[in-house]
Amino acid sequence: MAQNRTIRRRNICAILLVWITVLLSFNTVAVGAKSELDNSSRRCRTLRSMARIYIACGDYAKAQSLAEQALTLAQQTNVSDTELALSLLDLAYIYRNQGNPDRAEKMCELGLKLQQKVYYEEHPYIAYTLRILASIHKEQARYRQAGEDIQLALNIMKKSHLYDHKPLAPFYIDFARILVAQGRFADAESTYQKALEMINQTYGPDHLYTAKVLTDLAGLYVLQGRYRSAEKLLERALPIQEKIYGPDNHLLTPVWLTMSSIRTANKEFAQAQDLLQKALEAVENKLGAGHPLAGKILNSLGELYITIGRYGQAESFCRRATQVLKDSLGLHNDYTAVAFNNLARVCIEKEKYVEAKDLCLTAKQTLEEIFSADHPAVTKVLSTMAMLRQKTRPLPSVAKLDQVVGISTELVSGGSEGVQQIQ
Repeated sequence: MAQNRTIRRRNICAILLVWITVLLSFNTVAVGAKSELDNSSRRCRTLRSMARIYIACGDYAKAQSLAEQALTLAQQTNVSDTELALSLLDLAYIYRNQGNPDRAEKMCELGLKLQQKVYYEEHPYIAYTLRILASIHKEQARYRQAGEDIQLALNIMKKSHLYDHKPLAPFYIDFARILVAQGRFADAESTYQKALEMINQTYGPDHLYTAKVLTDLAGLYVLQGRYRSAEKLLERALPIQEKIYGPDNHLLTPVWLTMSSIRTANKEFAQAQDLLQKALEAVENKLGAGHPLAGKILNSLGELYITIGRYGQAESFCRRATQVLKDSLGLHNDYTAVAFNNLARVCIEKEKYVEAKDLCLTAKQTLEEIFSADHPAVTKVLSTMAMLRQKTRPLPSVAKLDQVVGISTELVSGGSEGVQQIQ
């Protein structure tokens, strides 16, 4: 059945691609002789439309090829700034989802400059582009900047829409995600609830976007330790997403990760492991072993094995996670720092104390530069450092023995005079 769904989805994508190509080709013939400029614009739009179909299917490699062709064509011909901006922004979105936030940021900023040239300063299109930029800054762990981006975008949207109008909902959701990353859980929850009211009224309870937001909220509940509430949300969200994507699609990874956290909390370790292994296989097959999401899953597997005391496996997964995240997101990223902290915990258990200390210090410095001192991730690193001090601190009996040895050495070196003093 799963295979039939996959084939059906591929057939739908293929039919849509053919339909768009034929429709636009027919339009070209029907209109008759057009200027080369119009032909170039149509070709750009065709390539971008095809790319967006692959984006919707989560096939970013194929989408990238088409979007890059569209951008090259737009740059080589004198198409409008609007068309060139859209080509840049499509690529920004693709690069961001491929785990290349730096390339995405460059494309997004170029697109934004062109839009600011074409439209007035507070045009809704500017707000949508700021939303893309905010998601890129979030991926780069620049959460304060991401928050400013989305607040500016919301302010623009509110000038042309009512406060509870449907187009505003995704902006509130993005803002809630940033609040979660910053550890502001209460603010995030109220923002999610506000947006969910709008989404349920406009999209409906069985819409794919509604299901994704429910998954996000479930993730927040897990961070708050509200596992049963999180599970109830996933019971609603998962069937909706499986109906669209099928049961084994990599786009279900957020659900699997949240479910694995719930299973771990309930001490259902085998089920948690199965979910994480399933997620890792799907992501590596579709996005590649070096994608940041693969690194995050590896880190979750390492953390699971730490929890159940299987430190050999934990070390293997933690080392793979740190390498993938360091290569894809860089050292100055909270996900990389969290992976360093987990590897430090393993090193402590395996008595690799020097390495553990270096990992802790690097993680602490990074996280304190990104977050406030009371952020949960900072607290976890401090807890690891306390564990390290406890493991390396001499026991009271050992300290007393050291003191005795010191006195004995002094007596030996001091000769008879020392003995007389003691007497």
